[in-house]
Amino acid sequence: MPLLKKEPDTFPATVFDSSVEESPWWVAHVRSRQEKALARYLRPAGVAHYLPQREHQVRRAGRRFVSFLPLFPGYLFFRGNPSDRLTALRSNLIVAVLEVANQELLAGELLQLHLLQSAGASMTLCEPLAAGDAVRIIEGPFQGYVATVTRGGERPRLVVSISILRKSVAVEIDRDAVVPIAPGGAARRDVRSAVA
Repeated sequence: MPLLKKEPDTFPATVFDSSVEESPWWVAHVRSRQEKALARYLRPAGVAHYLPQREHQVRRAGRRFVSFLPLFPGYLFFRGNPSDRLTALRSNLIVAVLEVANQELLAGELLQLHLLQSAGASMTLCEPLAAGDAVRIIEGPFQGYVATVTRGGERPRLVVSISILRKSVAVEIDRDAVVPIAPGGAARRDVRSAVA
């Protein structure tokens, strides 16, 4: 049972058709939980926008509820001339408008994301992992262990070290099985991590 019907991801349907020279992209950083409100404000004003959303399901009291959440919380992509930018700012829902230095890159990335959604791909937001990032393994036989990423990607390579022996072991693990650790994160187990 949907809590609210899904907002359209794009307005108009041809939002990706115009050139970035004719209609540049802007990124609106919005007030907390105001992404859909801004989309509802921009539609009647005729400002083209893209708000990618993902389905979120929750079970309460034996019932399943479905809602649609922004894929990038706090952000909405819109395009247009400086007048369209001012129209968006008049909504009082925007904290800041980020200028896009590389218009072609953003346009390509947004179009690719839109095409994936249109093909029915299920998407979840995840933080990218890069070499040197500390992560905690959250599932499987190594749950709770801390390691350092030596290679990112869908199956990142992690290194777990035994400091006293000055030995390290590399292991590949599914991306979904790890979460990044913020600097100064939680205490580590006896098995400590280090980059080989």
